[in-house]
Amino acid sequence: MAILVFFLAHWYLSLFTQSFFQHRYAAHRMFSMHRYWEKVFFVLTYLWQGSSYLSPRAYALLHRLHHAYSDTERDPHSPHYSANAFLMMWKTRTVYHDVLYGRSRAAERFAQGDYPEWRGLDEFGNKWYSRVAWGVFYILFYVQFATAWWQYLLLPIHFTMGAVHGAIVNWSGHKYGYQNFDNHDKSRNSLFFDFLTGGELFQNNHHKLPSRANFGVKWWELDPTYPVIWTLDKLRVIRLRKDGAQLLR
Repeated sequence: MAILVFFLAHWYLSLFTQSFFQHRYAAHRMFSMHRYWEKVFFVLTYLWQGSSYLSPRAYALLHRLHHAYSDTERDPHSPHYSANAFLMMWKTRTVYHDVLYGRSRAAERFAQGDYPEWRGLDEFGNKWYSRVAWGVFYILFYVQFATAWWQYLLLPIHFTMGAVHGAIVNWSGHKYGYQNFDNHDKSRNSLFFDFLTGGELFQNNHHKLPSRANFGVKWWELDPTYPVIWTLDKLRVIRLRKDGAQLLR
């Protein structure tokens, strides 16, 4: 039971920080927040993503590249230019490191935009010893609480949690499902209720309305992350952009 709780907690907490902080805040600036809260969510992102921590700045530039060149050869993670999801995410990893270490000329086009930055935490979170330390922590937790051998098969997902989320969203969200809009790309809405990836699989909606905080458009399309965003806005932890909070009429 402890292993299942730990796995689900890691899955959804890591997913939330990627969707809320790195995607909707860093990449798209759907809302604003005080620097204090920005630092709080930076720390939570590092703690909850652990060994698969991604720099919000590098994530933002990488994701802006994706929107600019969606489903073309210049897209850093289109499933239509890779033989399988593993090769797609290896390509993404390569581009991410180029962006992170200032080697991507394409990303410089988007570097003038607003994005959160904490160089010290980003450098530390991307060091090999930080990732290894988190991996050791996960292993020790399993040694202490695992009750069956098969539970150890979950460990590789812990080690690469962020990449697993990215692979599901980018592969499925641009290959399978339905379209509400013609975005001149191959983005799809894969699920009616996206409990698995926190609303991120409403890719067709998102590519049409990239500043909209609620990824669901139809009444039956439920984005689980949006109620959290709405609540944080009411609590004045964040401030939703006027255009980002609008519903389609």
